Amino acid sequence: MITLSTLLAFAATCALIEITPGPNMAYLAALSLARGWRAGLAGVAGVALGLSVYGVAASLGVATVIENSKFLYEALRWGGVVYLLWLAWDAWRTAGDINAASARGEDEASAFRRGLITNLLNPKAGVFYVAILPEFVTPALGQIALQTLTLSAIYVAIATLIHALIVLSASRMRTLLNDPSSVTIVRRILAVTLVGVAVWLAGSTAR
Repeated sequence: MITLSTLLAFAATCALIEITPGPNMAYLAALSLARGWRAGLAGVAGVALGLSVYGVAASLGVATVIENSKFLYEALRWGGVVYLLWLAWDAWRTAGDINAASARGEDEASAFRRGLITNLLNPKAGVFYVAILPEFVTPALGQIALQTLTLSAIYVAIATLIHALIVLSASRMRTLLNDPSSVTIVRRILAVTLVGVAVWLAGSTAR
């Protein structure tokens, strides 16, 4: 079994990584402020599924293949940047429409799908499973795939908890903004923030 000290060190590393601002945090904050905690938690579920997919892929060696393929890595990287820019444009476009979500027929299912896509197109998630998680795997214990899945489950649990707290905090802010004009301003600020995150992602993941 993985030692307790290794598990604690890994958990601390995961927490530090997740509290660092990134695509998931920016998207979930914008989503919760615009549409409330239900949509935000649906987005969290989508992100959690995306992280789980990466975890399973890592245990099967797929993450390493993506890391070592320039074409696949760049396709994933730029796909994530473009998707974030699209989310920013959509948030800006609908910032002044308080009932934008219901008018477009959007619900928790669409928030779940966006959360999933946002995370699947985030190359930093894949890099985590290639560059960081393996450092906590002990080859001498054997069962590398099982160790990888165990650590992945811990990472997903910690990330989901932090993301849920972000959602609840952002939705709380939403209830405090009763003035529609204030909501519009905050939504547009978050839209610009998403653009900034997209630019940061493009630069930080460049090789």
